[in-house]
Amino acid sequence: MSLSLYDNYTRSLRPFSPLNLNGEVGLYTCGPTVYNDQHIGNYRTFLFEDGLKRVLTWNGYRVCHVMNITDVGHLTSDADSGEDKMEKGARRVGKTAWEIAKIYTDAFLNDLDRLGIARPTILCRAKDHIKEQIDFIVDIEKKGYTYQTDDGIYFDTSKQNDYGHLARLHREGLEAGKRVDTGGKKNITDFALWKFSPREGKRQMEWESPWGIGFPGWHIECSAMAQKYLGNYFDIHCGGEDHISIHHTNEIAQTQARCGTRLANFWLHGYFLLSNDEKMAKSAGEFLRVQSLIDRGYDPMAYRYLCLTAHYRKQLSFTWDALDAAAVALDRLRHGFFSLPADPHALPDDVILNEITLAMNDDLNFPRALAICWDTLRKTADAKIKRATLARVDDVLGLRLSQWQPQEVLVPDAVIALANARQAARSAKNWAEADRARQAIADLGWEIEDKPEGYRMKPIGKKS
Repeated sequence: MSLSLYDNYTRSLRPFSPLNLNGEVGLYTCGPTVYNDQHIGNYRTFLFEDGLKRVLTWNGYRVCHVMNITDVGHLTSDADSGEDKMEKGARRVGKTAWEIAKIYTDAFLNDLDRLGIARPTILCRAKDHIKEQIDFIVDIEKKGYTYQTDDGIYFDTSKQNDYGHLARLHREGLEAGKRVDTGGKKNITDFALWKFSPREGKRQMEWESPWGIGFPGWHIECSAMAQKYLGNYFDIHCGGEDHISIHHTNEIAQTQARCGTRLANFWLHGYFLLSNDEKMAKSAGEFLRVQSLIDRGYDPMAYRYLCLTAHYRKQLSFTWDALDAAAVALDRLRHGFFSLPADPHALPDDVILNEITLAMNDDLNFPRALAICWDTLRKTADAKIKRATLARVDDVLGLRLSQWQPQEVLVPDAVIALANARQAARSAKNWAEADRARQAIADLGWEIEDKPEGYRMKPIGKKS
């Protein structure tokens, strides 16, 4: 079965084949705006994109993955109003915009490593590509798609009959029902390409341009950098579902105006992580970071496991109970894998690998792939082959099973004595005494898990 992916541009499941005949896939994913830490909802999108990249590699493709770092130009409102998030973030922490860009970029990359997310081939920063963005706007201007207002250079969406096709926007309905102040914009859907620096005060991040001192809009950076590194038309563009209606819609409009293409052949979007049935967002005030999970005793890979349990095109509700269940499942999978004997000469089971390929190539069905892993672990097959198979499958799951080893925990002598007494009681079929020993072990803060080869001890509440 060939790889099929759901393309939001056509609203259909389509067979995938790379545009480049040499098998290299161009992949662009929208990266973070580095004015603050990223929350775990952001990382659900990055995990989906990591899974996509792993599936492409699984199918034998070489992936050139480009990700942007937005360190200028992303305003606090999608309507091209408010402050630049970088300027606002700098004031919040009492540092320069340049300093927080580095701080939060480094924090983001550290979180990628914690979650087992492979770093992109090219990580490009918006502030390092101002010339490319200005050149892009100049070309759009020459083709008659721009106009100037008091606060910037804007893209005239009325020049494109198919503007908003990605999001299936009904532009006439938006215009008729608008209730917002559009300022100097001609149309409610028009968007900023270049913003002028405010007359009062000086911005930390501003540049000379053909239109005066200012800074680029948020959308232009992705179009300019994607085109620079991947060309006028490449294979796949990804982001979160919130990018569909504005950010990605505007990227397509700009690129159509300059290059005559929709930028990417496939447009894929990961759906929200919900908390209390609402989208997780930094604007809500307190938000959960990867470090928040670690502070509560969770291995970040448990969150990766949780995200694998839901399809990327379905919203996922986050609860601590759900994360607890994921942590327990990951712990069992790790111990099950670790207990299998390793043999460097053992070959994976081709039948199971084919099942995994069928699941992965069906629009990244990771929940099905996890189920196949559990079935494999339970099979009464050669243990060495099972381990080799699961190790190969983990190339696409990214759970680092081969790297994991159980922590050495010093069990108190009193707990060991009770555990041995319980084992003796079980052998004698004295179940009441065995139950009393288990409770005494629990009273001392430990739990005992029966295994075919004996038992395993771990502190109560310990998360792997």
